[in-house]
Amino acid sequence: MNDALAGVLKAAAGGEFPPPDGSITVVPQPSRRDAGVLAFTAHSVVFADLDPEWIRAELAATPSDPLAASMHPRFLAALLGRTGRRMDTIDLLTVADTLPGPPPLELREIDDPTHPRVARALASRDEVRVWATDGGVLVLGRGVAGRWEAAIEVDEGVRHRGLGRALATAARHLTPDGVVWAQQAPGNARSVRTFQAAGYRPVASEALLVTD
Repeated sequence: MNDALAGVLKAAAGGEFPPPDGSITVVPQPSRRDAGVLAFTAHSVVFADLDPEWIRAELAATPSDPLAASMHPRFLAALLGRTGRRMDTIDLLTVADTLPGPPPLELREIDDPTHPRVARALASRDEVRVWATDGGVLVLGRGVAGRWEAAIEVDEGVRHRGLGRALATAARHLTPDGVVWAQQAPGNARSVRTFQAAGYRPVASEALLVTD
């Protein structure tokens, strides 16, 4: 695993961001699985095993504000074509410090690799662990550059009762690291509000290039 992207993420989690100078940083993929783009304030990081000069030329040719070029559909489409990968969406990347003690709700761990939520998580994360409670599920696992990532699901019938926030908070108690990361689709305002209410801080936008 390459440490360059892990260093960028660790610094950002601590509040130290790349310089907002409009530049682009290109680093190798942290693993064969993970490639993509991170857009911080006026600074983007591309993590892909591609020629940096080709990446910079594609960005320069992108018809948009240079500060937004790394998340422009034309540039992302060029990356997808060059790598033969696909992507689902552009996410808001957030992070929160871990908390001491037990989580604020009762959880039971699911240890079944055939469980649909476990199987889905194993496609994009390592060391996956899944917990369930009445009406909800919490997933933890190592994702991009080895970071611990949390994801939650809440049944429709029990929404608007604070369960999502409790699950997102539980991840802060259960993660075996100093911080825990989570991604939310910007259009899913309910999810964005849930994680921010649980103490997660916006860090960057992220486009992951994935394989099947």
